[in-house]
Amino acid sequence: MKEQNLLLRPGTPDDDNRDYLPERIKGSDIVVNENGNNSQPYPERLKEFNEALTSDGMIDVWYEYVPSSYDPAKKTPLVVSMHGGLMTGWGQAIYTSWTIMAEKHGFIVAFPNASSKRIWSVEWGKWRMDDTKKENEEAPGELPETPADIKDNHDAQMALALIEKMKGKYNIDEERIFMQGMSMGDLMTSMFARSYGNILAGAAGSGCATFLSLLFDEQGRIKNKAGHLDIWQSRPELNNIPPDENDSLHVNKFNRYYWMRLNGCDAVPEISIVGEDNFAFYKGKKADLVYLDIKNRDHGQTLDDAALIWNYMFSGVRRKPDGTIVHTDSNIPRKGDKFAIAVAKDYDFAWLKNKVVPMRTKALFWQKLKYHGLNGGQEIRGEYLCVPLSFLSEAFGAKYEPGEDTLTVVVTLKDGRVLQFARGSIGCVIDNGLRSMYCEALHRDGELLVSIEWFCRYLFGLDVSCCDEVIYVTDHFSVLSANMADLIKDLLANGGKLPDYEKIPEIAR
Repeated sequence: MKEQNLLLRPGTPDDDNRDYLPERIKGSDIVVNENGNNSQPYPERLKEFNEALTSDGMIDVWYEYVPSSYDPAKKTPLVVSMHGGLMTGWGQAIYTSWTIMAEKHGFIVAFPNASSKRIWSVEWGKWRMDDTKKENEEAPGELPETPADIKDNHDAQMALALIEKMKGKYNIDEERIFMQGMSMGDLMTSMFARSYGNILAGAAGSGCATFLSLLFDEQGRIKNKAGHLDIWQSRPELNNIPPDENDSLHVNKFNRYYWMRLNGCDAVPEISIVGEDNFAFYKGKKADLVYLDIKNRDHGQTLDDAALIWNYMFSGVRRKPDGTIVHTDSNIPRKGDKFAIAVAKDYDFAWLKNKVVPMRTKALFWQKLKYHGLNGGQEIRGEYLCVPLSFLSEAFGAKYEPGEDTLTVVVTLKDGRVLQFARGSIGCVIDNGLRSMYCEALHRDGELLVSIEWFCRYLFGLDVSCCDEVIYVTDHFSVLSANMADLIKDLLANGGKLPDYEKIPEIAR
């Protein structure tokens, strides 16, 4: 199928409006922007439908976007996109790029409405597997009742029926049916995937991880009725669910573990950081997992989230009739950065070219101090992560020559530059000339350590970003985010081994 040109339509900004999804947007060209969660003008081809989809007779509302290139003679993929709490199907359509992607790549999208007060009937449970913490209470507010049996859950059954409706109405490729959701729609997508994911090739969500008590029982066993499928998890760095940052990192981690375990994923992903987008691409024996953290974005979904999901994952996956997930080339290959280094405070493993490698001693967090006056007052003039020169030499293919007492080191770079370092000196001799580093060279465990920030920036002009005492170095613009920093520390702590899933009940509390 020939792809259409991607074109953005201009809209009328409503910068003074901060009402939540005002009805005047519907059918208009009004656009609203809030911290990157940008709306598009109401799509011209978006159509509303009302019908009782299930046997209980309730009238459901949904919206369909059929691209102008649709050919009834050709099998066409389907995406079902679930809105966030207090939103609508049309709201999900304008706050995402699904219709833009559908027009460009030739698939159909359905945007259903929740059946009760714009709120999905989803399971809640406990964030953590520890019932003693007050902040671990169930979600507050007036929420629809969630039936214990998903067969009695109208919203879940409506989603099933809507898929069947679309299959009867259009020439849907049954091997390429997908679901995606934002916030409460993410919870809805997760619930559907865990119960009916066997009819999907892939599922994606952003903004709201699933409560851990819904994923694991007290023995750490997986709770799942549908089996494996390709999973995409977008976790905005400043997401406030759960509201505590440490709890959020913890819950996000175990949501990742859940699908890693179910899909048979390798322990070590390929990592790629492109601007604010922090990707971890996991390969699985049964299905794959993509974990994305977006730097400096809060709860919600970015306008390009759908574009990333489609181009990196959904464009290259299908589910065969026997349940096997088959991968072909996606529009954008899921590959890690060709050159990347990551180190973290107090860890003696490092990330190098998409592998976990040992260092001879741990990375050390060091403060450069400035002393003032006769009273000896001091100011911190810089904080740096110092790593062994033996590791930096390995990373850059340099010749490493320590002195007999290891208090001095000579490093010869591949381009011929000769560097000399000495314990306690902030100086570095470069081709018989003297330069100051960010901080003095340190000596630990028979190793000379220097600031990785200085080494990579000054000597190679590389991009260096820091978050939560983790340093990430690449040859292009990248900004390390909190969830990715946590993921990297997880990898370095385990030496690149799989998590001990048997200890989930213990460590998930």
